[in-house]
Amino acid sequence: MFNYLANPNRFLRLQGVVQPWLVALTVMVFAYALYLGLVVAPQDYQQGETVRIMFVHVPASVLGMGIYVFMALAHAFGFVLRHPLADAAAKVAAPIGAVFTLISLTTGSLWGKPMWGTWWVWDARLTSMFVLFLLYLGYIAVWQAVEDPRRAARIAGIVALVGVINVPIIKFSVDWWNTLHQPASLLRMDGPAIDPSILVPLLWNMGAFALLFITLLLYGLRTEVLARRVRQMELAQAGAAG
Repeated sequence: MFNYLANPNRFLRLQGVVQPWLVALTVMVFAYALYLGLVVAPQDYQQGETVRIMFVHVPASVLGMGIYVFMALAHAFGFVLRHPLADAAAKVAAPIGAVFTLISLTTGSLWGKPMWGTWWVWDARLTSMFVLFLLYLGYIAVWQAVEDPRRAARIAGIVALVGVINVPIIKFSVDWWNTLHQPASLLRMDGPAIDPSILVPLLWNMGAFALLFITLLLYGLRTEVLARRVRQMELAQAGAAG
């Protein structure tokens, strides 16, 4: 499958067929997930309606971390197998991951104010998540600052592979240090510590966010492939004129 999609023409044809169906599926899943989270899910006995922030905050946080891992894997794949779309996929994924991470930080602040009495604290979980946001911005800046795409891909790949070490720090920060942030309640060795009435809507929202990422990734990757074709044509014309 990876070798098949290594041909940009094949990818463009497949993306053109899949994209409309994927958009429709994403919209339907999002609508149902939000209905479960905002209407069906019960209030929390301590947090009340504030707990509904979870249905945006948690998926955005998981996707923010997961997309950075995806970028690191894509670059590793590109370094080893020279897949022509690997670095492009990582480049396209970065702004999406940055937005999800910003949503995570913003909703975390909104959630933290009534729970902790403050908008922000420099504890381990929040600080490491903020570092992830800065890594995203640094990664995007590399692509903007370096004109040669191959050189930009190499430098950006190093940033992604080095920065991915921050992801396990985010995940285990609540276990390694004493923080205001609650301990892990979803991804645990002994299973989720969340009541099914909350867990099911949460999983649906995580799925909706994942579908949104895939939809935006495929659309962005199509745009990137076409932009690289235009650049190659411009370089060829410039070489012929020279």
